[in-house]
Amino acid sequence: MKIKKNIPKNIDDITVQGSEVYHTPALLSETIDGLNINPDGIYVDVTFGGGGHSREILKNLTKKGKLLGFDQDEDAIKNALDDSRFIFVRSNFQYLTNFLRYHNIEKVDGVLADLGVSSHHFDEAERGFSFRFDGALDMRMNTKSPLTAAVVLNTYSEEQLADMFYLYGELHNSRKIAKTIVNARTKTPFDQIFPFIEVLKPFFGREKEKKDMARVFQALRIEVNKEMDVLKSLLEQCLTILKPEGRLVVLTYHSLEDRLVKNFFRSGNFEGKLEKDFFGNIITPLKTINNKVIIASEDEIARNPRARSAKLRIAEMKKSL
Repeated sequence: MKIKKNIPKNIDDITVQGSEVYHTPALLSETIDGLNINPDGIYVDVTFGGGGHSREILKNLTKKGKLLGFDQDEDAIKNALDDSRFIFVRSNFQYLTNFLRYHNIEKVDGVLADLGVSSHHFDEAERGFSFRFDGALDMRMNTKSPLTAAVVLNTYSEEQLADMFYLYGELHNSRKIAKTIVNARTKTPFDQIFPFIEVLKPFFGREKEKKDMARVFQALRIEVNKEMDVLKSLLEQCLTILKPEGRLVVLTYHSLEDRLVKNFFRSGNFEGKLEKDFFGNIITPLKTINNKVIIASEDEIARNPRARSAKLRIAEMKKSL
C-alpha cells in the first residue's frame, strides 16, 4: 500500500509551540524521501524537537505503522503528538536500544537523526546556546544534567580547555584562549555569557569575530552534551536495530559530525579505515545511498537561513553481512 506524500514547501507553520515557531527542519522533503518509508513500518526520530520530521513520517504511515520520538529536552514534551501510532520518549538517544526493548521492539525500518540545535534553543536566552544574548553559561540539552558550560569553563584544566577548543571548535589559537580563561577565572568565575565574550574578544578580529565566537560556543556545547560520544553510540546501535534494507538518515551541521558519519557509512568504523574481501569489495554493514552529500537549495536557504550548513547523508542496512 502506498501513501501519498504531502510535504509542504513552506513548513514554517508545522513546527509551532504555542504561538512561536519552535524549529524549521532543514531538507525536510529530502529527509523523508531518504527514509524510503514502509507504510506499515516502525520508525524512530531520535531528535524529535518541534516534531516537524515526525509529523511528516506519520503522514506516510498506515494505522499499522509506529513512530518513536526521542528528545531529552523538557521543552520538547510540549510538542508531543497526539497520535496512537506515536510514542514520545524523553531520553537521550544513546539509550535507543534500551527503550526499544522496553516497548518490545527488536528491529526498526528506519532511524532519523537531525543533529542540529533547534531554533528554539538558539532563541531562548536563558538556555545559553547563543552569544547574541546575555544569560547563564548553560548549553545543556538535558536541563537535569549537572554539567554546564560554566562548570566546564571554571573547572577544566588549561590543557583540557585547549584540547576542547582545538578538537571541537577547530581553533588554532586554542592554547592561548585556554590560558586566558584560566587566568581570568581566578579573579571572577564565569557564569554569564557577555563577560565571557569580553574576555575572548582580543583573540578575534572584527571581520571574523562572529564566526570564531560561534566555534567557541560550538566546542562548549559539544563538550557539555558529549555530542560526539553520543553520536558514535547511536551509529553503532543502528547496526543492531535496523532491519535489512532499513534506512539511516542523518543531518549534520558541522564538519566534525559529517566526517564521522561519512566514515561510518562508508567503512563501518569512525576512522574511515577500509577493509576489503578477497575480491577487493569493501566490507561494511551499510550501503551508502547518496555518494554525494545532499545540501539545501538556494530557495530553501532564503526561507530558512539555518539550512545553509545542513548536510544530509543516507545509508541502508545490507541484507546480509
